[in-house]
Amino acid sequence: MIWTFIILAVFIGLMLHIDADIIAVFVVVFGVIANAFSGLIALVGAIPVIGPIIVKVLTMPILWVINAIGYYVSVIAIKKGYKKEVLNHRVLTVVFLIGFMAGFVVARLI
Repeated sequence: MIWTFIILAVFIGLMLHIDADIIAVFVVVFGVIANAFSGLIALVGAIPVIGPIIVKVLTMPILWVINAIGYYVSVIAIKKGYKKEVLNHRVLTVVFLIGFMAGFVVARLI
């Protein structure tokens, strides 16, 4: 029900040409207040065998720390004028994080 409301609000916001940043802030604030993200994680965790492993990986602090460091470094680099390099390194970081998660899941299944 909560996600239906969020998706409907995003759709209406886009149809009314509301700025995407405002819509994103709305989704984050409403999702945190309504515990929508924890409900989504619980839904993923309900998948037999692989669901609990995915939830365990997504809640690992090392992933959050690596991603946060990447964002802080990106802000500093963009301010210094390294826009193309930041894009390449952010893509590399996302690929690393996805590979880390996939490796963790496969290792747990074996």
